[in-house]
Amino acid sequence: MQLTSTAFTAGATIPSSCTCEGENVSPPLAWTGTPAGTRSLALVVDDPDAPRRRWVHWVIWNLPPPMQGLPPGVSNDATLAGGGRQGRNDFGRVGYGGPCPPPGPAHHYVFTLFALDAVLGLAPGATRAELSRAMDGHVLATAELVGTFRRR
Repeated sequence: MQLTSTAFTAGATIPSSCTCEGENVSPPLAWTGTPAGTRSLALVVDDPDAPRRRWVHWVIWNLPPPMQGLPPGVSNDATLAGGGRQGRNDFGRVGYGGPCPPPGPAHHYVFTLFALDAVLGLAPGATRAELSRAMDGHVLATAELVGTFRRR
């Protein structure tokens, strides 16, 4: 699978509109190469450079396999039209929470897409840890897109 965005390329800076310094809206995402047997897709966005632990910015699952991407500015509703569900990020909110590192060096933001052989029975608002447990043994393929952001 391949995961891309028209807002930024791999390794490049995520636009401020997708961060806490802008409108804090999710970037557009597109994917290709979903493997046969995929019954749902999940996406996690996290920051491995956060001071104390990986900081979770977005948790979304049960995206239907015919879907080939997400538009910019996905709503922060726990249940999305078309069947997707969103979980709680480390800001304590459901939906997308954009990059907002402390001032200093750039942080890396890892967008990871998972193709799953199951539709997950998680309730909306689940955490990253709950999603990880539910996905265990069901991941067919993954794709990653990494962007950076720095606050001055």
